[in-house]
Amino acid sequence: MKKKKVVDVVAEIVEPFAKAQGMEFLDVEFVKEGPYRYLRVTIDKEDGVSLDDCQLVSQHLNSKLDSIDPIEEQYFLEVTSPGVERTLKKDYDFERFKDREIQLKLYQPFEGQKVINGVLLGLVDDNIMIKNEAMGEVAIPKSKVSVAKLVVEFE
Repeated sequence: MKKKKVVDVVAEIVEPFAKAQGMEFLDVEFVKEGPYRYLRVTIDKEDGVSLDDCQLVSQHLNSKLDSIDPIEEQYFLEVTSPGVERTLKKDYDFERFKDREIQLKLYQPFEGQKVINGVLLGLVDDNIMIKNEAMGEVAIPKSKVSVAKLVVEFE
């Protein structure tokens, strides 16, 4: 089965199940790292994801995948939370985490920088709006960003 098909099948299985359990399905990846394949599912919950939540989704997904067998090769299944420095992928993430510190990694330098930290102001016309001391308020096209993630500062 092709990569896109696998992630589509997994999303169709996990999304309604996670929602019924009070969780949010965030992402699924089917990737090859070295000699191994990984099926990674990321879930979230308002009060945080527990190990029991990950186990519950993992068991449900395993049983469904065993019955329909959409993946021909061997793989490792990982069900995880987004973590404190979560990646921002969906448009609503950029609204949900307004006023939080984020880091953008860019495909090409913007004003001489490939990594820009700042306070997230939101998403406007597919531009990530951030503010930092050096640049002020800037609009970075989402298409120019390889990774956007929250940054946690420890005091």
